[in-house]
Amino acid sequence: MGVFDRLVGQRDVETDLIGAATAARNGDTGSAMTHSWLFTGPPGSGRSVAALCFAAALQCTEPGEPGCGHCHACTTTMAGTHGDVRRVVPEGLTISVKSMREIVQTASRRPSTGRWQIVVVEDADRLTEGAANALLKVVEEPPQRTVFLLCAPSVDPQDISVTLRSRCRHVALVTPSVASIAQVLRDSDGIDADTAQWAASVSGGHVGRARRLATDESARSNRTRALDVAGAVLRPATTYAAADDLVQRAQAEAKQVSAALDERETEELRTALGAGGTGKGAAGALRGSAGVLKDLERTQKSRLTRTERDIMDRALIDLAGLYRDALAVAFGAVATPNHPDMADKARDLASRTSPESLLTCIESILECREALAQNVKPRFAVAAMAAGLSSAFR
Repeated sequence: MGVFDRLVGQRDVETDLIGAATAARNGDTGSAMTHSWLFTGPPGSGRSVAALCFAAALQCTEPGEPGCGHCHACTTTMAGTHGDVRRVVPEGLTISVKSMREIVQTASRRPSTGRWQIVVVEDADRLTEGAANALLKVVEEPPQRTVFLLCAPSVDPQDISVTLRSRCRHVALVTPSVASIAQVLRDSDGIDADTAQWAASVSGGHVGRARRLATDESARSNRTRALDVAGAVLRPATTYAAADDLVQRAQAEAKQVSAALDERETEELRTALGAGGTGKGAAGALRGSAGVLKDLERTQKSRLTRTERDIMDRALIDLAGLYRDALAVAFGAVATPNHPDMADKARDLASRTSPESLLTCIESILECREALAQNVKPRFAVAAMAAGLSSAFR
């Protein structure tokens, strides 16, 4: 099983990357290799997976097609333990200029064991302006054996700077088909055919989301509660209660996701700084480390905010998809529904108001997403959205 078997519904991309890795292997020097790559695609398309698979193919030591999946270079790259492959996975809201400068400095070294020094920057759209400029400097004049693999939702300037984009070779991933996602769930995860087909059909082309929906009852419950907002806003008495419930559930889920990781990180850092030690000076060392612990707390708080936003955004996308289905029904359009299991609810919404009002509902949800991205408090942003949804049915 090669590393590219992890990609779902991306046959053209797989062919191009294998060809590029083969050409790089056959080149006598690093000059035959493009040093900067930009992987784009919608959420769940597998852009970071594609970048990691390409990194493994570049480091692959087996003869034949690069990316064998079983040599030491491939297995360590995919596991995240290869000495010459670094993954930048932002846990907070942004990737800072300080962290990027440290990464660039490390990446400028010659590879120690592999063919290339590779840096995979996931969510490159979170680069601050300073971090993007720091990366641009090295991308413009890259070390001979260093490769940067950037991942972003699109080539839009809001996702990646124009100058940085212009220095990269572009790899565009597409939304996987329902059939290909269902097949992966059946073959790789052992999920029964009916559940796999349902999860694939309501995942919006997001492989990871489909897997969670198929295997996690809480994920299914959260999706149902998000879609229930469409019914709750039809009644003034329940409109704002539904909005508050949506926010509270997202916050509770985010805290649950972050709590165990935060506790482990804090304990590991305190131990490293001397907590629990009995030697001379151990207590003093811990007292002098307050700034380090504060930095960790800030990082954890930023990660919690990011997690809350991601969970909330997922719920809003589901809700917008339901109104889109209702709009398609209102126009009699033949289109693949976002929520085929909610066809009755979509028809009910379409029967209650005009197509123009349904479009207004979708716009209200998109405005809420933008407000959250601009740091508006979730309670206020979602309440304003609920008011807009409710008014569309009066």
